[in-house]
Amino acid sequence: MPQPFSPEEARSVRAFTERLGLPGLIDVHTHFMPKQVLDKVWAYFDSVGPILGREWPITYRAQEDERVATLRSFGVLGYSSMIYPHKPGMAQWLNGWAIDFAASHPDCLQTATFYPEPQAPGYVADAIAAGARIFKSHIQVGDYSPDDPLLDPVWEQITAAQIPVVIHCGSGPAPGAHTGPEPIRRVLGRFPTLPLIVAHMGIPEYVDFLELAERYDNVRLDTTMSFTDFTEQIGPFPTELLGRLGDLGHKVLFGSDFPNIPYPYRHALDACERIGLGDDWLRAVCFGNAAELFDIEPKAPTALA
Repeated sequence: MPQPFSPEEARSVRAFTERLGLPGLIDVHTHFMPKQVLDKVWAYFDSVGPILGREWPITYRAQEDERVATLRSFGVLGYSSMIYPHKPGMAQWLNGWAIDFAASHPDCLQTATFYPEPQAPGYVADAIAAGARIFKSHIQVGDYSPDDPLLDPVWEQITAAQIPVVIHCGSGPAPGAHTGPEPIRRVLGRFPTLPLIVAHMGIPEYVDFLELAERYDNVRLDTTMSFTDFTEQIGPFPTELLGRLGDLGHKVLFGSDFPNIPYPYRHALDACERIGLGDDWLRAVCFGNAAELFDIEPKAPTALA
């Protein structure tokens, strides 16, 4: 069996949850995808320095089985395989891969995705029938509008099934043609009970996406890369919003972006803690909210070697 990167690092992550009295973590924003796709994603991050003005090293660059073992060593009891297409004709294939991955990894939330194309309603229906528990939409990479009429039957099906969609719709780290809150507002105007999880807290349009989470019952936020040293240098979370974020503690979910993060996993947890919203908020964000949303039963994490 593959070993985690470092027993010391694993113990450090587990110490965080043990202090809070949690059985482990649920991470709603992790990336597992076909190797040839992930290799291209990593190549993008390797070359993104000139765009961001800083390098983006992949901290957990390793084979798939080692990455799975690393999450388990951290005490992660549930995670996702965030897949996303960047062109037509790709989503259905990715969904098939994700079904197989989840079948081999029961602690993974079976993930699915889509693209605005005529075939989308059919393969989204197939994904739901096959047991999809979470969807991923990446507006920036896919370069499509969530308001595209081709997606209306997709949003209709997902709303009816109430399967959450982690959606990268904020304009960070670089804006896209269709990023920002306005397209999401239009979609929610037509599908007000659509279950969206806004990735990265909607960086940098924090205020707008916080307002949508306050207005719509089924709009949530994930913490992915938020509050970390890396992201605070790009788009700091406004301190004046912390009180409202505390009030929304029941609608915030922990996400890491593992393995693609440019810092250790524990830093993502420490970043959530240091904003000072308290242990009850952390317990809900790091485990309770996702456990309720995805009906994940607490269980003892596997012992460290």
